[in-house]
Amino acid sequence: MTDPSTNAPQLRAQLQADLARIEQEDDQSVEAATLRLVMCAVHDRDADARAHDQCKGCDDSVIQGVLALMVRQREESANKYEDAGRIEMADRERQEIDVIQRYLPEQIQGPALEEVVQCVITDLDARGLKDLGRCMTELKTRYSDRLDPIQANKIVKRSLAS
Repeated sequence: MTDPSTNAPQLRAQLQADLARIEQEDDQSVEAATLRLVMCAVHDRDADARAHDQCKGCDDSVIQGVLALMVRQREESANKYEDAGRIEMADRERQEIDVIQRYLPEQIQGPALEEVVQCVITDLDARGLKDLGRCMTELKTRYSDRLDPIQANKIVKRSLAS
């Protein structure tokens, strides 16, 4: 979606183009409703950016943060709906998650995440839990848009504690 070598907000353009196309096809779909919510959240961040003298609005990294937040919110809601026996509402939340995740980079998970964590621990010569902060900072620097910090933190703690 986003080419990090340019500063043009390509993710915003992709979202707008997809929303326009989907609204023409079926403006009552879950996809259309979800993309409208995404664009509202992006416009809200734009207003905040303009209030802080950033006239161009927010960039792709901020938009990715908004999308990641929206995914986490929907995961939490889906779990609550499921616990309450509202399966149809949980399914709707998961459909929205699927739509939003199309615009996020693929997350590093499972064995690949374990490998990335071990690489950082080795590179930093981390030896104990006192190095947890340094390891997490380095992981976020290297893999900011592809890393689930909660999962990474658990793996780093487990690795450093042993």
